[in-house]
Formats: sequence, structure tokens, C-alpha cells
Amino acid sequence: MISNIQSMADIKKAGQKEEKKRSSDPIQAEYDDGIAFLKEKDLAQAAVAFHNALRGYEEKKHQDGIANASNQLGNVCLEKGEFEKAKEHYQRAWDICDRFEDPMSLLALSMQLVTVHRGLNDNTAALNICFDMLDTHSLNNNPQGTVATMETIADIYMAMGDKAKVADTYRTIASIHANYKHKNIAEKFLTRAKELEAEA
Repeated sequence: MISNIQSMADIKKAGQKEEKKRSSDPIQAEYDDGIAFLKEKDLAQAAVAFHNALRGYEEKKHQDGIANASNQLGNVCLEKGEFEKAKEHYQRAWDICDRFEDPMSLLALSMQLVTVHRGLNDNTAALNICFDMLDTHSLNNNPQGTVATMETIADIYMAMGDKAKVADTYRTIASIHANYKHKNIAEKFLTRAKELEAEA
């Protein structure tokens, strides 16, 4: 007789987390701890863990590790609203990713830098990064990324009080959706564009 009944040892209490195996590499273990602390919003502990990991990666001259730890330190600073510090950490990660020609990491860092510049009320710098991102999405034929970036651009224009540019951006987004037969979504953006033009 075949039994599909699960062993009692395999059954966990409701809400019980499975213990994650700790890395035998102390630097990676610090980094992993930092990720866990950041998820739990324990920013002080996350900063300490990522700082320790960064120092370890620097001693080993491990460029990927330095970039990852710098990126995570940027995330901690961003959560704390420390935009200048976040910018420094992201820039360090950016320089490494640029040197190794890692376009996907650069794209992710770009979005974080947009958030940083918006936090610093430097909307012009945020827009310039967005325009660079649009070029990357265009080269990769990524309409989803293009639309997401254009929505960010519209938000920035709105923060700047430029409703005409927001409306123009919404019309472009509507056009992209229309090209992919997303009629309802396209109509929503066109309607919003018309409303903004009436307000301008």
C-alpha cells in the first residue's frame, strides 16, 4: 500500500520559518545578515552587517562583493532618508558595474539614483537618469520598462508642476499601450492627459 501521508517530522507549526543555512564564509554570512536585517527594517543592524561585509570584500579585492555591499548600504541610507550618503554608496556600486559593463545592474542602480535625486529635490538630475534609462529600454526593445520609466518621468514633471509635460508623457504612454492593443489602459492615460491639459 502506497501512502501519501507526510511524516510528522516534516510538518511545521503554522507561521514557523524554515531556518536558513548560514554561509560558512563569514563575509557572505555578514552580507546575508544585512539582507535579513534590512527586510525587518532593523536599519542600524543592517548598516553594521553591510559595513562589515564591505570591509571584508575590500580586503579580498572582491569587486562584485564591494558593488553588492555598497548597493545595500545605499538601500539602508535610502530607507533612513540619508540621500547624500545613499548617492555615494550607489555611485561606488555604479562605477564598478560600469567598469564591468553590467547593463542590468546599471539599470537597477539608475532607478535607485532617480529616487535619491528626487529625495534631494534635484528633479533635473532625476529626469536625465530617466532619459538614459529610456535609451537602454529602447535598445533592449523593452516596452514595459519604457512605460514604467515614463510613468516615473510623469511623476517628476507633476512634482515640478509642469502639467503640460505630464499630459504629453501620458499621451506617449497611451500610444505605447495602444500599439500593444491595451485599449482600456491607453484610454485611461488619454483621459488623464486631457484632464491635465484642461487644468493647465
